[in-house]
Amino acid sequence: MNGLQKLLRPRSVAVVGASADPAKTSGRPVAYLQKHGFQGRIYPVNPKASEIAGLRCYPDVRALPEAPDVAIVLLSAQHTQQAVRDLADIGTGAAIVLASGYSETGEEGARRQRELRDAAGSMRILGPNTIGLVNLTDRITLSASGALELDHLHSGAVGLVSQSGGILGALLSRAAARGIGLSKLISTSNEVDLDLADFVDALADDPATRVIALYVESIRNPKTFRAAARKAAAAGKPIVAFKIGRSASGAQAAASHTGALAGADAMYDALFDDVGIIRAQTFADLLDIPAALASERKLGGQRVAVLTSTGGAGTLVADSLGVAGFELPAPDAATGAALRTLQTGDHAALDRNPIDVTLAGLQPDLLRNAIRIVLESDQYDALVVVVGSSGVAQPELMANALRDSLALSSKPLMAFISPHAPRAAEVLSHYGIPAFPAPESIGAALSAMWRVQGGKKRAVPAHVPSKATEPISCMERGSLDEAQAKALFVRFGIPGVREITVTSESQATSAAGTLGPRVVLKLLSSKISHKSDVGGVAVNVAPEDIADRLRQMTQDVQRHTGQPPQAFLVQEMVTGAAEVIVGLHHDPLGSAVLLGMGGVVAELVRDTTLLLLPEDGAALTEDAVLAALQRLKTWPLLDGYRGRPKADVPALIQAVLAFAGMATALQAQLIEAEINPLFVKPLGQGVCAADGVVVLQD
Repeated sequence: MNGLQKLLRPRSVAVVGASADPAKTSGRPVAYLQKHGFQGRIYPVNPKASEIAGLRCYPDVRALPEAPDVAIVLLSAQHTQQAVRDLADIGTGAAIVLASGYSETGEEGARRQRELRDAAGSMRILGPNTIGLVNLTDRITLSASGALELDHLHSGAVGLVSQSGGILGALLSRAAARGIGLSKLISTSNEVDLDLADFVDALADDPATRVIALYVESIRNPKTFRAAARKAAAAGKPIVAFKIGRSASGAQAAASHTGALAGADAMYDALFDDVGIIRAQTFADLLDIPAALASERKLGGQRVAVLTSTGGAGTLVADSLGVAGFELPAPDAATGAALRTLQTGDHAALDRNPIDVTLAGLQPDLLRNAIRIVLESDQYDALVVVVGSSGVAQPELMANALRDSLALSSKPLMAFISPHAPRAAEVLSHYGIPAFPAPESIGAALSAMWRVQGGKKRAVPAHVPSKATEPISCMERGSLDEAQAKALFVRFGIPGVREITVTSESQATSAAGTLGPRVVLKLLSSKISHKSDVGGVAVNVAPEDIADRLRQMTQDVQRHTGQPPQAFLVQEMVTGAAEVIVGLHHDPLGSAVLLGMGGVVAELVRDTTLLLLPEDGAALTEDAVLAALQRLKTWPLLDGYRGRPKADVPALIQAVLAFAGMATALQAQLIEAEINPLFVKPLGQGVCAADGVVVLQD
C-alpha cells in the first residue's frame, strides 16, 4: 500500500503526544479509536507515561516496535517538525498534523510549513492545522473532533472532503442526527502535501463511496483537481461542492470590461460546470443533495407527485418544486380512480396535485396503497411524501410504510418532514429514503438528480487547427488599437464590421460616402480603450455631417485627455442586431471565455457566464457554447423574443469557438482580449466585431 492508502485504511496507528486524560484534545484520538472499534494496533507515544488507556506507551517515535502506517501528531508546531522527521526516518506511511501556527498565520508560519514539508521527505502529510480523518466504512477514527463523542455514527455511501476541520465535525454530527450515512470524512486544511484532488481521486476508487461531497475554500492545483473530478465522473460518482467566498470581488479591468464582469466566484462556477460538479447553494445542500444522489433512484422526467395529509405542507413542497422547474400535473383518470377507491367521504382531495389523502398519516396501509398507485402511474417520475404530525409521536409509522414501498419502483421517493421530528428524519434516512426538514431541499435534491441522470452527456473537446494565417511572432506588442485588434480577430476567423481608418476631415467624408448612408465615427487609439468616456464615439452620423462631427470629437477628446487625437475610424452603421460581449479572463483556476449582453451597458446589466478553456490545447465544443448562451437571462433576445427575428446563433457559436481558439493558440502571450459589441445579425446573416481590445505580452 502507498502512503495515501495507508492513511485511509491503516493497520497500525501511532499517537504522538497522546495524553492519558481523554477529556483533553491530545487524549481523544486513542479514546475514539477504542470507542469506535478500530481493529488495528495503537501505539501511544509520550515520554511521561508508561501506559495510556490500557496500552503500552512509548517514550519516543524511535522506540516504536514497528513503523506505523499512520501517525497522529498532537504536538505544538515547534515540536512537530522533529517528530515528523523521525516518523519519516523509520518508514511511517503518513502523518496527520493537527498543530496550527503554519501558513494560516503569515510569512513566519509559511516558512514553518515549508520546513514541515521538507522534514516529511517521501512520507505523506495530512494537514497541518487539520482535525484529521474518519473512515466510517472500516470504523477508523483518526481524529480529535469532539463530534466523535457520538455513540451512533452511520456508515454509508457519501464521502466528504473538507478544507475546514471544524466543518468536518459539524457535518459529521449533522449527518448522524439525520441518519445520513457517510463513508469517509477528511479534513485537508492547509494542504502542505495531500489536497482536495488527492482525496477526490482516492474516493473515485473507493467501492464504499457512491457520492463525493466537498467543502471548498480554494483550489490550489486546478489541473490535478480537474483530472480527479473527471475520474470521479467516469466512475459514475457525482460530486457536490459547497464553495465559500461567493461575495469576494473579482479582478478589476485593466483595458477591457471582462475583468470587472468575471468575479473570482464566477470562475468556480465555470470550473464546476466544466467537470460536471453540482454546486450546493446552501450549507444544508451539502448533505441533502448527496443523500438524495446516494439513493441511486432513477429520475426519468420532471413530473412530481406530492402526497400529503396536510394541505399547507403540501403547498410548501409544491411551490419549491415549481420554482425549481418541476411540473406537478394532476392525477390522470386511471390514477385518480385508483386513489378514490382508498378513501370514502369528501375529506380527501384526490383530483389535484398535491394529492391530499387526509387520513393517510394515521393509516399506514392506506398510505402504502396510495404510494403504490402513484409510483405505478406513468403520470409521475418521482414522489414526495409529506410526513405530518404523526412523525413526532410515531416516527416508525410513516417510515415503515415508505420503506416497504421502495421495492415497488426505482423512481425517486422522498419525504418532507413537516413538524420538527428529527427522529422521523433519522429513521427514514437510515432506510434509504432521503428526508428533508426544509421544502426547498426537495427541489435542490431533485434538480441535482435531474442534472446527473437526465442531462445531456458532455461532448469531448477536440483539437482544432488555428485559423491564423501568419506567424504569431509578426504581431504588434502591448495594447493594440481597435483596428489592429479586429485585424487579429479576422486572422482567427472572426469577421469585423466594414471600416476605414482616417486622419482628416476630407478622408472621413470620403469614407462615410463609401460606407453610408449612416456611419459610426470613433477615436482610434491604443492608449484609450473606453472611448465613450472621453467623447470618442458618435453613432448614426450622416456623410454630410461627418467633418463637423470629427472636429467636435477632436475638441472633446483633447479636453478630456489633454492630447489631440491622431486617427479615427469610420464604420458602417449596423442595425437590427443583438449585441454580445466576448472576452478572455485569466484566473489562478485557468483561463475562460466570458459571454454576455454587450454594448455600453455590459457592466450595468452584468448578465454574463464563463466557459473554462480546456487544458492541453483542446477546443471548446459547440454544445458547451450553446449551453452557456442559454444560461444568460437575455438568451431570449437571441432566440426570437416577442416576435424579434431569431439571431444567427450558429454564427455566434463559431465566432466564440474562434475566439477561444485564438486564446489557446496565443496562450500567455495574450494578456487581454475582448469584443464588445459583437453584433449578431438575424439568422443566416452572420456576426461582426464592432469593437475590440487586445493587450499582448510586451
